[in-house]
Amino acid sequence: MKNLKIAIIGCGNLGLSIVNGLLETEGFNANNLYVTKRHPESLFYLKPQGIEVTSDNKYAAQEADMVILGVKPYNIPHILKEIAPVLSPEKQTIISLATGVTLEDMYQHLPNEIGVFRAMPNIAADIKESITCICGKNGSTETENHIKALFNSIGISIVIEEHLMEAATVLGACGIAYVLRFMRAMTQGGIQIGFDAQTANAIVNQTVKGAAELIIKKGIHPEAAIDKVTTPKGCTIVGLNEMEHHGFSAAMVKGVLASYEKIEK
Repeated sequence: MKNLKIAIIGCGNLGLSIVNGLLETEGFNANNLYVTKRHPESLFYLKPQGIEVTSDNKYAAQEADMVILGVKPYNIPHILKEIAPVLSPEKQTIISLATGVTLEDMYQHLPNEIGVFRAMPNIAADIKESITCICGKNGSTETENHIKALFNSIGISIVIEEHLMEAATVLGACGIAYVLRFMRAMTQGGIQIGFDAQTANAIVNQTVKGAAELIIKKGIHPEAAIDKVTTPKGCTIVGLNEMEHHGFSAAMVKGVLASYEKIEK
């Protein structure tokens, strides 16, 4: 990562999360980072750190080794047509963060030999806890390792097949909202049984964080952890069974499927 030049075209909230992650990556040189925005004034505060801030997408793409597209899906064709004249298969790799824009879609506006990747981080990138799913074509092993290192700066990354990218969007990106909705409901229950909102929220936040860390660090299946909490005739199993009677798991699965079908359409 030390000598890589990276351009982030359309540097919004997710782009800024990547910027912050890169700046905290050991050995990364901020002078090798280019960020663009139609109205770049809101990014000028990055200049004192050595980052190049501009509205010139072609300039940023021409200078970079990796070109990250942080724009909306409907803007991808326009941006690719704009920067294509300055791209070289020997130099640049394109990385799109746009949902639903396939590798084939992008190659309609790019040289066939150039390396093109898709990456799907989530909003936890802002605290460097994202899961980023990656797929690509025409990238060397070295290039793929560089891309993984880039997204490891904002969490962890995994390489998947492209046909799973939409599913990854649902589980990894939409999934944060599902968890947050569950947390809100759990907090509301806490208020109903006697806690003030702030205390209930604090208990729920740490409980959810602890549950996730338990599964990650112990490497166990959620059901195995549940079994340790559910004692015979206890309050936990009563609550779980009541939730299941009202379709808790079924509702979650249906929500995942509904989001996936929306992307597919």
